Amino acid sequence: GADLVLNLDIRIQRAAFDALGDRRGAVVAIDPRTGGVLALVSTPGYDTNLFVNGISSADYSALRDSPDVPLFNRAIQGQYPPGSTIKPFMAMAGLESGLVTPESTVPDPGWYSLPGDSHRYRDWILRIRGTGHAARVNMNMAIAESCDVYFYDLARRLTIDRMSEYLSPFGLGERTGVDTTNERRGVLPSTHWKRDAMGQPWYPGETISAGIGQGYMLVSPMQLAVATSIMASRGVRHTPRLVKSIDGVLVEAPLLEPIVAPPEYWQAVHEGMIEVVHGQRGTA
Repeated sequence: GADLVLNLDIRIQRAAFDALGDRRGAVVAIDPRTGGVLALVSTPGYDTNLFVNGISSADYSALRDSPDVPLFNRAIQGQYPPGSTIKPFMAMAGLESGLVTPESTVPDPGWYSLPGDSHRYRDWILRIRGTGHAARVNMNMAIAESCDVYFYDLARRLTIDRMSEYLSPFGLGERTGVDTTNERRGVLPSTHWKRDAMGQPWYPGETISAGIGQGYMLVSPMQLAVATSIMASRGVRHTPRLVKSIDGVLVEAPLLEPIVAPPEYWQAVHEGMIEVVHGQRGTA
């Protein structure tokens, strides 16, 4: 019977719901200052009032058997390849490992090959321009224009195990601990993970795919929102919270050990992310 207040902002929740329309999808929005979950939408949804007095067999069967899977909470249970959303975190890993600086560049013909291997891993831009993003690409351009070749090269130099080590503190491959049920943990692959999960060795080409968020890597929308919140707050790690207060007593989101890195590293990645939206050739 306690008064329960959530962090959900009805205006943001409604905007997210309306934006998804009839599509299957999920939206998660987090306040990076508090860890409060401002929006948590999974569509298509269902009328929860049906369950209040006991749902009929016909109604439950319709929900259970629907091809849209409305009972599946895509925001916390859906596990998807993060794709290019992983690139800012990869850039941070490159800076932290000392393998790159914001100024260092890689050649970009529109494809990438492993040393001693003729196979070409294509950049998405190749089919559009017939070439790469530029003769040489630095970190800012790589984030802003989502340059695959830059991150293929960085992934190879990092190796999959170091990639896993640097991305793990952002909460990938682990449940976020959000205060609701049935959250799934996703997959942050490594040589040990593949050996344990599949009994197989790791191959160099799989590292290339992981460098742009493909292959075995899987995240939930909630995980990705938490990771982006950590990036936005320059390393502050909140456990996300739907509940704001109970009977007027504030429920603070637990703080985890922060990610400590030089301010110029955070700034370099932030500038690239800003260029994604505001830059002349930004991919947003």
